[in-house]
Amino acid sequence: MPERTETHSRTVTTKVPARLDRLPWSRWHWMIVIGLGTVWILDGLEVTVVGSIASRISEDGSGLSITDAQVTGVAAALYVAGACSGALVFGRLTDLYGRKKLFLVTLGVYLAATALTAVSFSAWWFFLFRFLTGFGIGGEYAAINSAIDELIPSKYRGRVDLIINGSFWIGAVAGALLSVLALNTEIFPASVGWRLTFALGVVLGLVILLVRRHVPESPRWMMVHGRTEEAEALVSDVERRVEAEKGVRLPDPEEAISVTQRKDIGFGEIARTVFRSYPRRAVLGLSLFVGQAFLYNAITFGFGSILVTFFGVSSGVTGYYFAVVAFLNFLGPLLLGRLFDTVGRRPMISGTYILSGLLLFGTAWLFGAGRLTAVTMTACWCVVLFFASAGASSAYLTVSEIFPMETRAMAIAFFYAVGTAAGGISGPLLFAGLTSSGVVSDAVIAFCVGAALMVAAGLVAVFYAVAAEGRSLEQIAAPLSTAEPAPAKTV
Repeated sequence: MPERTETHSRTVTTKVPARLDRLPWSRWHWMIVIGLGTVWILDGLEVTVVGSIASRISEDGSGLSITDAQVTGVAAALYVAGACSGALVFGRLTDLYGRKKLFLVTLGVYLAATALTAVSFSAWWFFLFRFLTGFGIGGEYAAINSAIDELIPSKYRGRVDLIINGSFWIGAVAGALLSVLALNTEIFPASVGWRLTFALGVVLGLVILLVRRHVPESPRWMMVHGRTEEAEALVSDVERRVEAEKGVRLPDPEEAISVTQRKDIGFGEIARTVFRSYPRRAVLGLSLFVGQAFLYNAITFGFGSILVTFFGVSSGVTGYYFAVVAFLNFLGPLLLGRLFDTVGRRPMISGTYILSGLLLFGTAWLFGAGRLTAVTMTACWCVVLFFASAGASSAYLTVSEIFPMETRAMAIAFFYAVGTAAGGISGPLLFAGLTSSGVVSDAVIAFCVGAALMVAAGLVAVFYAVAAEGRSLEQIAAPLSTAEPAPAKTV
């Protein structure tokens, strides 16, 4: 890891945050979105493909001696464990060494691990590189969300963050359809098709890496790490580009802040800040992540087995059903995202959580009463997840904007890791037996548990959600390095 830039402790007064927040939407912002946001498509592709092609990998002739249970059980758990570990490790490094270094490193880890998964020759090799693939993806969540929120103007931050996080489901649609193609042995031999699905992830990742090389470091991060001249030059260059593109002169920035530059913030101070200085926000973050994790596992973990067991759907076509559900998941953040910036965070976060929970309760009742078919069950899931997806995406937005800048990546990593562990470990342990037992009442219990936790999280948001819409990150949570204004160089 490159050494951090040496700095002397000094106080600077800067308008860098205000200058970034006043920018109109431009081609430069599209470059940020494409370079950083598209990795969620890869995550959705990864998760969906592995679950869908498990039956093919475990068959004789696949070139890999592994069972279906090992693919969907051991490998899936290792991927989740890797994601949690990667989020925590890379989250800390992102706060220390900067956003750009780490979002390049984490994508590199993903690319290498996915490529090596494609050439798996034994179960242990497959398990190892599924863990490392998750390790890279988990690191992406911390590095990318912190960078996006610090680069996108406050006016657009909510909708952009939601749409980017919701793009996971574009990858899920692609993964579901790709799995149907990969399972067709008339097109690909049994030992080749599943390997090509991983190879496609590598190709997409390389394209993203080429774009991402042009995404800059966060000027907000630079301004508190002794790189004020670089931050000033970067923002000035962006301002020139935007003025040339729009043909107008930008208004003068309004608010300046004073910060005392520091090399790093200790882990102990980060923990004290998150849990002692902002206890209600910590409860909010935990509630949102755990609630959405359990709701999604109540539905998606047993999606295929529910259709096959209760409705007699062929396992070879469940991918088409899932593609429809995944598409509606993406439409939620896409169509509702703007309201998080206009109507406001609190009503939209609490509303999407509570409404999706209540709709899932209704779905559970209809299912238990025997009033649903495979098509109408899928339609119910689509409606539930249209709202739940916007709520789940807002969980990432929330924890990335309500804590001080020096703790941002680590806060994202912590809450992501807790939510992912709850949903990816506790969720399957709880829901697997319920959704595959063949007993209608068991599946109803699974739905009701996910629905109850989602409603509970929404009620927490009613009281604890922060009105962050249209406000700069520094107004929502002052940086730990904020100092009293003093005669100093202005940036």
